Amino acid sequence: MKPTAPLEYTADWLRRCFASGRAGDSPVEDGIPAGPLRPAAVLVPIVLRAPEPSVLLTRRTDHLHHHPGQVSFPGGRVETQDASPLDTALRETEEEIGLHRNQVELLGCLPEYRTGTGFEITPVVGLVSPPFKLKLDTFEVAEAFEVPLSFLLDTANHQRHAAVIRGKRREYYAMPYGDYFIWGATAGMIVSLHRFVSQ
Repeated sequence: MKPTAPLEYTADWLRRCFASGRAGDSPVEDGIPAGPLRPAAVLVPIVLRAPEPSVLLTRRTDHLHHHPGQVSFPGGRVETQDASPLDTALRETEEEIGLHRNQVELLGCLPEYRTGTGFEITPVVGLVSPPFKLKLDTFEVAEAFEVPLSFLLDTANHQRHAAVIRGKRREYYAMPYGDYFIWGATAGMIVSLHRFVSQ
């Protein structure tokens, strides 16, 4: 079932992957704090471009207190009014980039991803069919851009890096793409997507 060429990353193939009932596996970050983690959810938007799908990502603005300038999926903390992590992911996506939930075909969720910053993130995967128009929340989002799905699912692009963060050495995944440096939780969830669809 694993595709052998980029053109095989199709909407139907992705639907079959998520309908198969597979469990998946998520990378483990260094330094997960003890005690309860804060629930959050993100949308992994796979855009059905021709000749192959791409993944929609955002770059956070440089003035934000948390993760300034980093590449991320649209999403955020679960709020009390959210009915589920799926609702969180869709609400945050609408707020951050103006992509309405009616434009997203939900496929399912990847395994929860736990971060060293104390979050337990539910990655929600959905298909987005063009055309669509984004309206960015310019306070939070500096830009939105797309990366070919085949690039992100290619293990040759799954680099391992290390850095001293808050006084401790930490290893993490990174996927440099052009001028963009995709790393940390975002790269880890992409690795989780690769593991899920490659079973």
